[in-house]
Amino acid sequence: MSRLTRNLMPAVAVGLLLLPALSASASDANESWESMRVQAKQEKIDTMANQALHEVLAKSPKANALYEKAYGWAAFSDLKVAFGLSGAGGKGVAVNIKTGLRTYMDMGSAGAGLQLGVKKYEVVFLFENRETFDNFVNNGWSAGAGASAIGGTAGGGVQASFVNGIAAYELTKGGLMASADISGTKYWKSDELNGTEH
Repeated sequence: MSRLTRNLMPAVAVGLLLLPALSASASDANESWESMRVQAKQEKIDTMANQALHEVLAKSPKANALYEKAYGWAAFSDLKVAFGLSGAGGKGVAVNIKTGLRTYMDMGSAGAGLQLGVKKYEVVFLFENRETFDNFVNNGWSAGAGASAIGGTAGGGVQASFVNGIAAYELTKGGLMASADISGTKYWKSDELNGTEH
């Protein structure tokens, strides 16, 4: 055995002993990075949702009155793209008013149309009771044909009562929209964003 081989053997042995620790350290770093990435997304969604809720309540006394009775609320930011075939996707959060517990959610829709353009908007939901809120969060929800989010900057025509346990409002750059169509949009719990405590 050469002198070089004898000198290298202890270093190789130490390296082999350190491999599991180095591997575990890399795994921990990846988990930490993933946790930070998810938390950053959650915080961005929280900021959007809180601003959207605040704007709806500030612009609509009727929505404010429903919020006082509500069990929970949710807000979603959506980007709708329409070039012949229309589609939309976004993220949001549903909040239990009593406990403050937040559940992060996804939304999406697809449909055919002759529309052209890109539209960004927020949708705010108010839920009358626990059953409606839990069903929305845990089972997902699909807005049926003719479903609309009701707004109106002057307060006229604003949804003044819950319909099937839900009140919905759409915000665009112009403010609260009157009877904006949300039919065909689906909402479901996000696997990606609910894996980290927040």
